[in-house]
Amino acid sequence: MPIAIAMERPHWKDTFAALRIHNYRLYIIAQFISNTAGWMQRIAVDWLVLEITGSVALVGLTIALQFLPTLFLGTWAGVIADRLPKRAVMIVCGSAVAALNLVLAVLALTGVAQLWAVYALVLGVGILQTFDAPARSVFVSEMVGPRHLRNAISVNASIFHLGALVGPAISGVLIGVVGSGWAIAANVVASLIALVALILIRSAELLVAPTAPRSKGQIREAARYILGKPAIFWSMVMVGIVAIFGMPLPALLAGMADRAYDTGATGYGLYNSLVAVGAFTGALVSTRRSSIRLRTIVFGAMLYGLLQALAGLAPFYPMFLVLLVSIGLSRLLYSTAAETMVQLSSNLAIRGRVVSFWVMVIVGGQAIGGPLIGWLAEHFGPRTAMVISGAVPAVAAAVIALVLAHSGQLKVTVTPRRGSWIAIVPRARAKARAS
Repeated sequence: MPIAIAMERPHWKDTFAALRIHNYRLYIIAQFISNTAGWMQRIAVDWLVLEITGSVALVGLTIALQFLPTLFLGTWAGVIADRLPKRAVMIVCGSAVAALNLVLAVLALTGVAQLWAVYALVLGVGILQTFDAPARSVFVSEMVGPRHLRNAISVNASIFHLGALVGPAISGVLIGVVGSGWAIAANVVASLIALVALILIRSAELLVAPTAPRSKGQIREAARYILGKPAIFWSMVMVGIVAIFGMPLPALLAGMADRAYDTGATGYGLYNSLVAVGAFTGALVSTRRSSIRLRTIVFGAMLYGLLQALAGLAPFYPMFLVLLVSIGLSRLLYSTAAETMVQLSSNLAIRGRVVSFWVMVIVGGQAIGGPLIGWLAEHFGPRTAMVISGAVPAVAAAVIALVLAHSGQLKVTVTPRRGSWIAIVPRARAKARAS
C-alpha cells in the first residue's frame, strides 16, 4: 500500500512550497550557509587526517568517531527530543559545536594539530550532533505542519546537497591555497549564523509538538512501535545496510583521489561535488512525488549499490566522474523516500524517538562502516573497496525484495504494454494484471 504524500502530483510552482512559510524560509537560508561550511569542514578534517597520518584507514576512523556516539546515545537523544522544546535543544547543541570547532580551527591554523586532539574534538562534535539530529527533524514539522512536511523534507535534502555541491569545491581550493584550517574556521562563523536564525524564529507561528511525559519504558515503546510498522522497520533495515557499506563514500573518494587517480585535494573536492550534483538533482525530483511505496526504497537502494560498484570498476576516468553524479542521484531519491516514509508513518507524539532510531541506524551504520571500508581500501585498494561497498547493498536489497514478496504473498509481474514494465502486486491480482 503506497503512502500518499499529496492528493495529486505537485505543480512546478509548488516545488518549494514550504519556503512560503516565514520561519522555515529563515531556517533554510541559515541551513544552507551552515551546510555549505559544514561540508567544507568535513573535507578539510578528512584531508587533515590524511596529511597527518598518510592513512586512508585512519580517515575512515575519523568518520567513525564522529558518528559512533549515535550507537550509544541515539535512543536517549530521541527521548530528550520528545520531552524538551526542540529549539532549545538545538540552540544548546549548536553553541557547544561552534566552540569545539573553534578549538579545532585554531589547532589547524597554528599547525599544532595532532591526531589525538582531532579525534577528541570530532568525537565531541559527534556527541552533540547526536542530540541535535532528532530534535531538528521534528522541529521541521513544527515549522511547516503536516501539509508541507513532505515538501520540507525534500527542500531540506536539496539544501543539504546544494551545500555538499558548493562546500567541497570551495574546501578543495582553500586546502590547496591556504590549508585546512580556514575551511574549518568558516564553519565556526556559519554555526553562529545558524544560531542567530534559530533565535529569530517566531515562536507564535510554530505548531509545537506535544511533549511526552516522563515515564519508564519509552525507548522500548518506540522499539515496539517500529517493529509493528513494516514500512518503518524495513525502511530502516535497508537504509542501515546502505549506511554501513555504501555511505562511507568520503573515505573511498579520498583513496580514489590519492591512489587511483592521483588528483590530490582538488580532485577529492571535485568527486564530492559531482556526487552532490546528482544528489541535488534527486532532491528536486523527489519534490514531484505524489506517493511512496516500500518497493521504491528497496529498488532505489539496489540501484544505488549497483552504480557504486560500477564506479569502482570504471575503466576510464570520465566514466568514473559520470557515475559519481548518478550515485548521488540514486542515493538521494531512495533516502528521501525512506525518510518521508518513516516520518509520515509515525505519530507526532513518538516521532522524536522514532527519528532517533532512524538517525542511529544511519549514523551508527557509518560509524561501523567507516573503519571497515577504510580497512578494505587500505589493504585491497580503493577500487576493490568501492566495488564491495556497492555490491553488498545491492545484494541485500534483492534479498529483502524477495523476503517482502514472500511474506506479503506478492509476485513480480512484467507487463510491457502497460505504463509500468515491472511491478510487485498481490498474487490474487497477478493473473488479472497479466491478462
